[in-house]
Amino acid sequence: MDFLQCPLYLPRKSRSIRVVLKPRCEKDAIEGRAGFHSALHGWFSKHGRDYPWRRTTDPYQILVSEVMLQQTQIATVLGKGYFTRFIEAFPDVAALAAAEDAPLLKAWEGLGYYRRARMLRETARAVVHLHGGRFPEEIEDLGKLPGIGPYTAGALRAFAFGKPSVLVDGNVARVIARLMDFNEPIDATSGLRQIWSWAGELADPRKPRPYHAALMELGQRICRPGVPDCLGCPVSRFCRCSAPENLPLKGRKTAITEVDEHVLWLRDRKGRVLLHQEAGARRTGLWKLPVRKESELAGFAEILKQRYGITRFRVTMRVHDGGVAAPGFQPVDGDSWKTPEEIAALALAAPFRKAVERLLHEI
Repeated sequence: MDFLQCPLYLPRKSRSIRVVLKPRCEKDAIEGRAGFHSALHGWFSKHGRDYPWRRTTDPYQILVSEVMLQQTQIATVLGKGYFTRFIEAFPDVAALAAAEDAPLLKAWEGLGYYRRARMLRETARAVVHLHGGRFPEEIEDLGKLPGIGPYTAGALRAFAFGKPSVLVDGNVARVIARLMDFNEPIDATSGLRQIWSWAGELADPRKPRPYHAALMELGQRICRPGVPDCLGCPVSRFCRCSAPENLPLKGRKTAITEVDEHVLWLRDRKGRVLLHQEAGARRTGLWKLPVRKESELAGFAEILKQRYGITRFRVTMRVHDGGVAAPGFQPVDGDSWKTPEEIAALALAAPFRKAVERLLHEI
């Protein structure tokens, strides 16, 4: 087998150059679709991983998994049991459609991007009210459900119903950009349109369920970000690119904004903790430690500093110790005293859960 030697220049500190061995392209993936499909299916049948959502064709469970995985890694969803707990709490589409905010947010706690949970419920309600509790099977009908875009509609059609479809996530886009040696930004409108077009030409209409699962897993494990494992790739002979570590191209990254967040740790004489229930668009209904202006907490010692990221912000949470509330202290709107037992049952955003549990243990 012929190989391309692709020099990969590592950071200056390493003082070394790695040579990435990549098999030469023997055939275009689209022109050689049959061989491409055969190689991909053969690899996946031997090496495909066992995930809970791959053991079912229930469109509800597949939808839950797809929404969870939109902005959360598989290792997190599985390792911390989020998928299993959510399905246990809401075992079918009717149960989710009837869910109240508090248990819904509690079941989603730790996954972040809580709008996903509410939109998932809206999807469930539409399925119940408009389709009698049965998911439609056609792309056009799936796309009319709230929260269902082209990718999710394609995923449901392929994984739940075994019907031909096209779907492109980040992993698939990276694989296709490298296969086709695509040197335009894949996050630009024209670039994304081209990736979807190639995805449609490459798709296997005979075996849509294993094909799409295989292509996504190939991107997760082999054709991964940065330096791919070209020698371990089952479809490397169909790959046009000579420097896969440089692809895909993307537009300018969004700048990260540093933010300080000052919060109050305050207990009453009964040992309860002052919490605040969110009313904003991002975390509506979730509980957190009360956020105050820095000037309001200037006289209180900082007892904990914790960093976390949210969208384009890098937040430094600074927790100030207010001690025990003075007699006559009145919480503001949204604030409420909660016992440690009550806190355990509430839904808190992950950074606040971590801070509260640590402070309850230490103070």
